[in-house]
Amino acid sequence: MTSNHSINSKIENDKVIVLERTYDAPRDFVFKLFKEPEHVKRWWGPYGWEIPVCHIDFRPGGIWHYCMKCIDPNLKNYYGVEAWGKIVYKDIVEPEFIRYIDYFSDADGNIDESMPAPEVTMYFVDLGEQTKLVSRYVFNSKESLEVVQDTGFLEGMTQILERLNTLVESLK
Repeated sequence: MTSNHSINSKIENDKVIVLERTYDAPRDFVFKLFKEPEHVKRWWGPYGWEIPVCHIDFRPGGIWHYCMKCIDPNLKNYYGVEAWGKIVYKDIVEPEFIRYIDYFSDADGNIDESMPAPEVTMYFVDLGEQTKLVSRYVFNSKESLEVVQDTGFLEGMTQILERLNTLVESLK
């Protein structure tokens, strides 16, 4: 059975982006796909991008450092481009939620201070044989939110959440 669940997005108080998507799999199963590098590498990133580097220390205070690299020659403006990110986990309550700060970084893990770093909380809502993922990206200002939106955030996250669905469906 293929899921027909759409992604809902909204902006709250000019500083919060909320994304919601339901998956046809139990909460424990979906949560596991966020903490193990071998799974994350299969779904994180927009279409046409891969994750050649993915180091995850999944615990409060731990770090996820990764590289997204565009491998699709049809994405001419991005082909060969690397985008590095660094996530610092603040709170993890398995399988209920993950809270972290999402930074842009370089290959050495140095944070790009010129880019906004939202606090993100991902809630895994138990719906029995389904899981609703609610992601809240809290920015320190409307301007910070707009900077991230201008990077193609919504399109990219929509593709990431769809790729997660493809993985969920393939592993069931």
